[in-house]
Amino acid sequence: MQKEASFYSKLEENKVKCELCPVGCVISPGNKGVCLGRKNTEGKLIAVNYGQAVSTAMDPIEKKPLYHFYPGSKIFSTGPNGCNLGCKNCQNWAISQEEVHTDFFSPEDMVNIALKNCSIGIAYTYTEPLIWYEYVLDTAELVREAGMVNVLVTNGYVNPQPLEALLPVVDAMNIDLKSMDEGFYKDVCKGKVSPVLNTIETVFRAGCHLEITNLVIPGLNDSEEQIRRLVDWVAKLSDRIPLHFSRYFPDYKMNAPPTPITALTKAYEMGREKLKYVYVGNAYIHGASDTYCPACANMLIRRERYLTQILGVENRKCKMCGSPVDIII
Repeated sequence: MQKEASFYSKLEENKVKCELCPVGCVISPGNKGVCLGRKNTEGKLIAVNYGQAVSTAMDPIEKKPLYHFYPGSKIFSTGPNGCNLGCKNCQNWAISQEEVHTDFFSPEDMVNIALKNCSIGIAYTYTEPLIWYEYVLDTAELVREAGMVNVLVTNGYVNPQPLEALLPVVDAMNIDLKSMDEGFYKDVCKGKVSPVLNTIETVFRAGCHLEITNLVIPGLNDSEEQIRRLVDWVAKLSDRIPLHFSRYFPDYKMNAPPTPITALTKAYEMGREKLKYVYVGNAYIHGASDTYCPACANMLIRRERYLTQILGVENRKCKMCGSPVDIII
């Protein structure tokens, strides 16, 4: 099944301009945009990726990572083939940067699978779910009707109008803020940072549950100045947004060694100076996966890999001091 894409304009010579994301592909007849999911067919932009899933699985919600959204739960996860960025360090490059086999699932199929697996909902993830826009929107509406939740794990590289149209059916997002530096986005990701910052601000203002991830890459975005800029920007938006620092490992076109634990520890400590909730992923640092009450430091949630124990939260308050905590259970 294919569907005419949303958000595009027609140009001369049967060309079209995709207006879903800031890349703004101008596509000639018979060609696809950089995301691999949208094709000019006789002067119409067609979402050729509609319903075509590259992977499906039941995952812990913490794997997204979402630490403050139904902790300890499992969520049915899926995603498309392709991406609208070209990150040199992509750890999912085999399904995001190359065309691979996919299987078709109607929106109804996806919802039924999620229900049969007792999932809390559907997470659109693995590659870049926003390039699957039409399918995500159709499926998300059915997910809501079935009493479940919708989660997006995204690079945030989308234009304002499509984002605002989608947000009413999205319950939570983890957005990858790769760096505060425009040069990093240009050189490493083939993109720009400003649209991602705009997306984060829009999602926060809309009241959608929001967590942010930053992959710390040695020599590229791990300096104290870079980390401080990122922490300061998040804190200015809200010091209660959970921030995840994640360990980089060499992959795809990047062969720098893995992020040193010392660099992750430093980032964690800098984050904790201004933010209430900071975490480290893909590496073990004692206490850096646990959640503590911002008011009294009581341990609220203990995490060992994907084993989650809710210890100190009741009715979204700390059991010890009664202060409100920013955790949806």
